[in-house]
Amino acid sequence: MVRGDNRRVKTLQLFVDPAHLDAANAQEALERGAQILRTGGLVALPTETVYGLGANALDAAAVARIFEAKQRPAWDPIIVHVADEAMLEGLVENVPEAARRLMEAFWPGPLTLLLPRTSAVPDAVTAGRTLVGVRMPAHPVALELIRRAGVPVAAPSANIFGHISPTTAAHVLADLDGRIDAVVDAGATGLGVESTVLDPCQSPMVIYRPGAVTAAQIEVLARAVEVFHGSGELANKPRAALPSPGVGLRHYAPRARLVLVEAPLAELGARLAEAAQGLAGETVGFMLPAEVTTPDGAAAAFAWGRWGAPEELARELYAGLRALDGAGCTVILCPLPPSGGIGAAIRDRLIKAGIRY
Repeated sequence: MVRGDNRRVKTLQLFVDPAHLDAANAQEALERGAQILRTGGLVALPTETVYGLGANALDAAAVARIFEAKQRPAWDPIIVHVADEAMLEGLVENVPEAARRLMEAFWPGPLTLLLPRTSAVPDAVTAGRTLVGVRMPAHPVALELIRRAGVPVAAPSANIFGHISPTTAAHVLADLDGRIDAVVDAGATGLGVESTVLDPCQSPMVIYRPGAVTAAQIEVLARAVEVFHGSGELANKPRAALPSPGVGLRHYAPRARLVLVEAPLAELGARLAEAAQGLAGETVGFMLPAEVTTPDGAAAAFAWGRWGAPEELARELYAGLRALDGAGCTVILCPLPPSGGIGAAIRDRLIKAGIRY
C-alpha cells in the first residue's frame, strides 16, 4: 500500500469487463482491489462520471493518502461513495425527506447529496465541515468493488489536483502512476463529467456543482433549488474550507492555455478563426464540434461531437482536452456550448478551467 511520499509504489492495473463481472479474471481483479481498499490502500475506480481515487472513507490515514497522492489541498472536501443505502448508517446522522425522494429517483446515479455527518467520518473528508457528500455510483464495477470492500469509499477524481479529470484508466496512470496502489480498468466512462452536488438541507436547496442531474429534474421531485455562484476569492487559496467538492474556481484545467469562444453554431467557425489569428507563435489546438470545419493554421483538432448532442460533448470533453495537451498545444480554443441540460455542467467545467475570448 501507499506509504511516505507516494512516489515509489508499483501501480497495479486490474482489468474488469463491466459486461462480464462473473468471469474469473474479473472476480480476481475485484477481490484484489477490494483487499487493497480494506487494508488502507488507494485504488482508482471507474464510475459512470469519471474515474475516482478511492480509499476507505472511515480510515483517516487512508484518506490522507488521497490528498497526498493528488497533491490536493486540505480545504477541498471529497465525496464518499456507497454501494447501498445501508452504508449511510455509519456516515450520516439523518436523511431529510427531500433527499430521500431524490435518492429514490437518482440513485444509483450522478447525484451527490450533502448530508449531516457522523463523528465516524474523518475531518479530512469534509474539510472539517458538518456535511458530508455521499452518492451511490451507477457503474457496475464501482458498486461491486465497494460492496466487496465492505466500506464506504472516499473518491475524488483520480488526477493531480486542478488538472483534467480522467475518463479512462490511461488518464489515471498519466497523472498518478507510481503514486497509487492500483487502478481498476473498465474502459471509458459513460457520462464524462462529475456528479451534480446538492445540499438538500438548505431552503432553497443549493446546487454547488451542476452535473447530469439538472436543477429542473430536482425541482420536479423535491423543492426550489438555486445554483451556487462563488466569488473570485476562491481562485487561489480560500480563507476557509470550501462548502462542497467542485466549487474551487481553478479546476479541470489542461496544461495549455484554454480560451473559450461563445457564439451561435452558425458563427462558431468564424469566431474560432478570428480568435486563432491573434495567437501567432502559439501551437493552437481546437475542440471542434462535428458541424464546424477545422480553421486554417490549426496544429491539432479534436472531433468533439455534435453540437446538438450535449451528452456527446460531455462524454468527450476531458478526453479532448487531454488529447490536445498530448499533441503539444500551447493554446486550446474551445466553444462554450448552450447551458441546457448537461450543457450547464460542461460550461461550469470549462469556465473553471479557461478564460473567455
